[in-house]
Amino acid sequence: MAVLRFLFALSFLLSTSALTQATDVHYCDKKGDYDVKVSGVEISPYPIVKGKPATFSISASAGKAVSGGKLVIDVSYFGFHIYSETDDICGKTSCPISSGDFIISHSQVLPGFTPPGTYTLKMTMLEDGSNDQLTCITFDFSIGFFPFEAIAYN
Repeated sequence: MAVLRFLFALSFLLSTSALTQATDVHYCDKKGDYDVKVSGVEISPYPIVKGKPATFSISASAGKAVSGGKLVIDVSYFGFHIYSETDDICGKTSCPISSGDFIISHSQVLPGFTPPGTYTLKMTMLEDGSNDQLTCITFDFSIGFFPFEAIAYN
């Protein structure tokens, strides 16, 4: 009975706390001089709940105007590559991208059978025409372990 009360109290606290998480971002090449600088990633809800929409909002700044391009997303789980996706940049932000600040937003529903744990996402932004690498970042995100997280985020 005490465990049930604890889980109820914990799920209540989780449901009333901030459901967005800023996460640490690392450049693929620490010495790279990218035209697009990423200042942060926010993930909502956090941790991600299987079967529910998750939104990744990437804050960035362009050092030059970008007419369009591709976003290449690769996801790894315990070091094993498990997923790839290529998207049009203009489907994730307004194009053309002017020099200055902008946000890339990507939403995804992860299947209910997705294993819980920590994943690594690598995002590469390629310029239209030249396929020049505008930026390349990696960051980790978590998918919840406990079934009550699904209740807490409804």
